[in-house]
Amino acid sequence: QVHLVESGGGLVQAGGSLRLSCAASGRTFSNYAVAWFRQAPGKEREFVAAISWSGLNTNYADSVKGRFTISRDNAKNTVYLQMNSLKPEDTAVHYCAASITNTLWRIPGRYDYWGQGTQVTVSS
Repeated sequence: QVHLVESGGGLVQAGGSLRLSCAASGRTFSNYAVAWFRQAPGKEREFVAAISWSGLNTNYADSVKGRFTISRDNAKNTVYLQMNSLKPEDTAVHYCAASITNTLWRIPGRYDYWGQGTQVTVSS
């Protein structure tokens, strides 16, 4: 079992930055690929970014490529999402998820564990 807790969300103006954190407890965190998803009101949950066990491989949604960076510190059992040049359309609840496989899935159903989410609101 892996327990995930997100933090770092908040209200920011367009063009600003936020760094989200996903802290894990439980089983060895370095054995899990981790992804960030987001869900806006009335919309389906969508893939944002993912990172492999080692951190050497990453994958990004086209909508955030070049603006967001996913990274991990396995010694701290934490994955980060640095979000720059934020846009109002980035407004959503952001979730981290962990998968025992080392495949950077873009499908929510492929992930085994989820956090409770953190709200990101970008004002125009």
